[in-house]
Amino acid sequence: MFDCHMHTSFSTDGLMDAEEACEAALKLGLEGIAFTDHLDHDYPGPESFLIDFDKYFRQMSSISKKYADKLKILTGVEVGIQPHVIYESSDVISSYPFDYVLASVHIIDRMDPYRGEFYKGKTKLEAYSRYLEEIYYMVCNLKSFDMVGHFEYITRYADYADMTLRYADHTDLFDMIFKKLIEHGRGFELNTGTFSKSPAVADYDIEVLKRYRDLGGELICLGSDAHRTEHIAARFHYFLQLIQEAGFRYLVHFENRKPVFHKI
Repeated sequence: MFDCHMHTSFSTDGLMDAEEACEAALKLGLEGIAFTDHLDHDYPGPESFLIDFDKYFRQMSSISKKYADKLKILTGVEVGIQPHVIYESSDVISSYPFDYVLASVHIIDRMDPYRGEFYKGKTKLEAYSRYLEEIYYMVCNLKSFDMVGHFEYITRYADYADMTLRYADHTDLFDMIFKKLIEHGRGFELNTGTFSKSPAVADYDIEVLKRYRDLGGELICLGSDAHRTEHIAARFHYFLQLIQEAGFRYLVHFENRKPVFHKI
């Protein structure tokens, strides 16, 4: 299997270097990993989520050579999208030879759910709907990306009695997102990092996967969103079974921006 989402020290919040990640992936028996360090233009906080990609690609080239006969290493980026940063984000995407571009929403209305303020005064339906609206805007307007990152992000920091993001609560928004992804040959990741804590803050609604599949979607990948080595490939075996139960027969990773399918 491939872990298609992890962060090294190139990310402001990354707590492992790339070689540490490679060694941990080898011990877990992974075939490959994608480094998807953060690029978030105009992040509304004291942190900066910008990367020196020239330095990044030099290091990735060196590491890829070192592990060439042991582990496939893919160069990627997790692009955090707000409506007003789409053009400058697109410029970076087009300027470097990424294997994989993961598009995510981290900031909604200039607020990061991580800090909690986004949820204040909102019902669960209102908060989650607003998040999905931003994802829909992203998939309609960002012209160059491969997969959508973590639909589940909005559940991580919420404080509702039931924090699960359910398809049945947002049928129209999910369907609009899925149809747009399918139209352009794109998919989304199942982000296992959201569910790595015990007990998990939320459940994963398999109906999300089933509906995407029913509409004709085929591109699903697993990503741990690991920021430290102990979280790499978290709960992959459990979620692989869930993906199979939803009707998928393949997982995917990207090389040179092209999907590569693996039979489950």
